[in-house]
Amino acid sequence: MDDIELKTSVRGFWNQASCGEIYARGESEKAYYESHGKAKYDMEPYIADFAKFTEGRGKDVLEIGIGMGADHVEWAKSKPRSLGGVDLTPRSVDHTKKRLQIYGLESDIRVADAEELPFPDESFDLVYSWGVLHHSPNTAKAVNEVFRILRPGGIARIMIYHKYSLTGYMLWARYGLANGLPFRSLEDIYCHHLESPGTKAFSIEDAEIMFSEFSRVAIRVQLSFGDLLEGAVGQRHQGGLLTLAKKLWPRRLLKRFCKNHGLMLLIDARK
Repeated sequence: MDDIELKTSVRGFWNQASCGEIYARGESEKAYYESHGKAKYDMEPYIADFAKFTEGRGKDVLEIGIGMGADHVEWAKSKPRSLGGVDLTPRSVDHTKKRLQIYGLESDIRVADAEELPFPDESFDLVYSWGVLHHSPNTAKAVNEVFRILRPGGIARIMIYHKYSLTGYMLWARYGLANGLPFRSLEDIYCHHLESPGTKAFSIEDAEIMFSEFSRVAIRVQLSFGDLLEGAVGQRHQGGLLTLAKKLWPRRLLKRFCKNHGLMLLIDARK
C-alpha cells in the first residue's frame, strides 16, 4: 500500500468514528460531548499536565488532529490570540465545530493533512498534537511541518506511540506468539493490529532523531489506559482471554515497575 492509499485508509477508519466516540453519551449535544470529555480526562489525567492549556493565552496556537474536540475546547478557553485546528477527517471537524459552538468559542477548523499543513512558515507560537502523527504514513515529514510552522522559540507538544510498550507486548503475544509467529516484529504488529492501518510506534532514539532540528527536546514515557487494560480498550480484540486479563491485570505492580514501558511518548520541544 503506497502513502496515498494508506492515507485514504486512515481517513476512512477515523471517519467511521472519531477517537473516543464510544464514550460519548447523552440526550442533548452538550451532555453528549461532556460525557466524552469526562471519560477522556478520567482515563488520561496526564493530558492537562502535559498540554499546559493555560499557556495558550495570548499566543497563536494550532492543534493537529482535533478528534472530538475536547482538548481543542480547552485551548479555546485559554484565550489564545488565535486558534486553529486541523484533522484528516470531516467527522472530527464537524464534532469540534459543534462542540465549540455549544460553549460559544471560536477556532479556524479545517480538514487538512499533517504532512502538508496549509499555513505559512513561522505562523504559530505553540503546536499541539495528542496521539495523531503516528497515524500519518510519513511521521517524520509531519514533524518537519510542525517545525516549519513554528516561530523561533515556539513550543511543540506532541504525543506519539512508544514502541517498547506493554500494549505492544500484549498484541505481539496474541498476534505473534499465539499464532506461531514469535519473530513477528513489533512494527508489523502495530501496523496491522493497533487502531488505523499503518499505525507506527517509535523508540526514544527514533523520536530524538525526528525532533533533532529543535533546539531543546524533552521526552518521557507515559503508561496509558491501554497498557493498564482500562476503559473500553481492546474493542478490536474482544474475547474471553481479554475479559479475563482485564480482571486479573496487576495494575499496581505495572505502575510501579513498568513506567518505562508505556504506550505514549510525551515530547516537549522548543524551536
